[in-house]
Amino acid sequence: MQLHGSYTSPYVRHCRIALQQSGLQHELVDTDYQQSMTQSPTAKVPFLRDGELLLTDSSSILRHVRERAGQSFCADIRDFDLYLLASTALDSAVNLFLLERDGITPATSDYLKRQQQRIEQCLQHMNQSLHHVAELQQPYTDGVLRVGCLLSWALFRERLSIAGHANLQQLLQQLDAYPLFAATHPSIGPGG
Repeated sequence: MQLHGSYTSPYVRHCRIALQQSGLQHELVDTDYQQSMTQSPTAKVPFLRDGELLLTDSSSILRHVRERAGQSFCADIRDFDLYLLASTALDSAVNLFLLERDGITPATSDYLKRQQQRIEQCLQHMNQSLHHVAELQQPYTDGVLRVGCLLSWALFRERLSIAGHANLQQLLQQLDAYPLFAATHPSIGPGG
């Protein structure tokens, strides 16, 4: 099983954690933009090759890994909604990050201002939803892991602040103490 992606991608990170939790044999193949353009129909990472199977989105990869390992992917609707909420915020944050590299910012686009507002609304809702952070235990659910991957990446890339979001701050602190999460931080590259 080969997971193609970059060490800094929050989507790849989530898949890396799931693969480690699963105990399945796998390899991370460091893949750049050019390689993903030619090797994946979505022209993005992550993508996974498992024999003849090619999966091209982190959600399908996570589901496949969990099912192969006899684990649950978003076992209840609340966790699935949390996963999707974090994915929505992450999609917006990554798009804003990449567009900013090309000089396109929310200051020049009403649509991008709306994306920035969407991120903040998602953060507020996630903060409210995670009022029970102290009760969360390992292994963490995919909803919780997706929120953690979003927060960690966004702080690493200086995309947002979680000041004023006490539950999110507590969650990230708790996840940073989880060895599989800590070992996949975006600042840790090959050989981490």
